[in-house]
Amino acid sequence: MKINPQEKRYYSIGEVASKFNVNTSLIRFWEQEFKTLNPKKNSRGNRKFTKSDIETINKIYFLLKEKGYTIQGAKDYIQNEKTSKKLDIVSKLKQIKNKLTEIREQL
Repeated sequence: MKINPQEKRYYSIGEVASKFNVNTSLIRFWEQEFKTLNPKKNSRGNRKFTKSDIETINKIYFLLKEKGYTIQGAKDYIQNEKTSKKLDIVSKLKQIKNKLTEIREQL
């Protein structure tokens, strides 16, 4: 596994806010509103955002700023998206189980 030394693992709230051209207070507000956004905090209480957190912020930004969703609408959209992903995973696992059962019966 290669690790790119130029690539950071954690980003400060200021870096994230500047990336999306919003205030840091908006990022903190979104953190309170969206439970899926949960950055790590160091011993001083500074937020450290991972790539996963930034992807979540990107999704929230897109829904709220570009698509014009309300806060509740964006929450519902994200929740439904997670539910549909879980259902897709369960469906694929059932297909794999059925295929393995067929193989076992053929042996």
